[in-house]
Amino acid sequence: MLLLSAREAADRLGVKVDTLYAYVSRGLLRSMEVVGSRERHYDADEVESFRAGRGATRARPPAEDLIPVIGSAICLIEDHRLFYRGRDALVLAQTATLEEAAAILWEAEVASAAPPSPWNKSGAGSLPASAASGEREGASPGIGVIERCQIRLAELAAADHAALDLTKAGVVRTGRLILGELAAYVAEAGPSALPVHEQLAAAWGLDAAGADLVRRCLVLLADHELNASTFVARCIASTGATPYAAVSGALAALSGRRHGGASAQAEALFRELGDRADPLPAMAARLQRGEAIPGLGQPLYPQGDPRALAIVDAIIAARPAAGRRVAAAAVAAMELTGQPPNVDFALGAATMALGLKPGAALAIFLVARSVGWIAHAMEQYDTGMLIRPRARYTGRREH
Repeated sequence: MLLLSAREAADRLGVKVDTLYAYVSRGLLRSMEVVGSRERHYDADEVESFRAGRGATRARPPAEDLIPVIGSAICLIEDHRLFYRGRDALVLAQTATLEEAAAILWEAEVASAAPPSPWNKSGAGSLPASAASGEREGASPGIGVIERCQIRLAELAAADHAALDLTKAGVVRTGRLILGELAAYVAEAGPSALPVHEQLAAAWGLDAAGADLVRRCLVLLADHELNASTFVARCIASTGATPYAAVSGALAALSGRRHGGASAQAEALFRELGDRADPLPAMAARLQRGEAIPGLGQPLYPQGDPRALAIVDAIIAARPAAGRRVAAAAVAAMELTGQPPNVDFALGAATMALGLKPGAALAIFLVARSVGWIAHAMEQYDTGMLIRPRARYTGRREH
């Protein structure tokens, strides 16, 4: 059997390596381990057969041919690493704050504090304290953090006429305001000049090690190329809507169980595992009941999500006892499924290790990713193009 590297297989198919990984994730191609190599390989005969099959069925393109591809200089995923405008995100996460990551992604100066809230300038006065904790008058008792943030953004958008300025400077200004408001809202506190991770750490009663773990998570989650919520943000920005609308729409996409909901599922898993020294029996029982183990696999990182590894290492450093349980759960998941943990698994583990309330993982995620949504909205405004994909009609035709 002749085995090909990922680059060789992609070259034979005439596609990018990321597209090759997408084929594998959809079960269209198989990859295999090779002893002594960290890279997965591909059967040359199977690759050739797949290539021939694709050519014979071009009248009905595979799904990935219909996925929009947008040029972007913001985020690069390559060789199992993540880069923010050419800067290695894993290296950046060792010391940078979310504000510093935002400055890189927005190509702007690091701001010491968010601009003043337009709410206070509108003559309406400050929001009542209950609003900051998600208990607005008339709000449903069970309303979630995403919905509360969307309500807050709608209120701010109505008062912030400066957000209509879609120049780079205008979007940076609005982006800083949105980031500051979301952080304050999640922390259930007023606007602060502190870095976001320190605001959240103070609100959640974390020590310095816990605050540093939150900081690392925020930086590693700031952007991840064109995931579903980011694509939504770009589509909305392409219409000329304000950054408030782009972020609110992205939040709606994040609310889905297959996106932001994955971190909540991972949180639930770690609550179920509790203090077990050996998590494998409980995780095996989930599979036996037909329940999935959440937070596993990432098609863009077939050898494992490097963000997850970085966060797990940080958990071990910040909370050694909990870190050992997290590492054991990661090993058990690999043994049971063959899939390595992804960033959702690691984020759920981090909130468990820090003793945070359910929902904290999603809160960290949405605050962090708002930075990437703003960066992509800014880039889309600059193109002046309306995103308008075409549909491939599959319904009946009358002749």
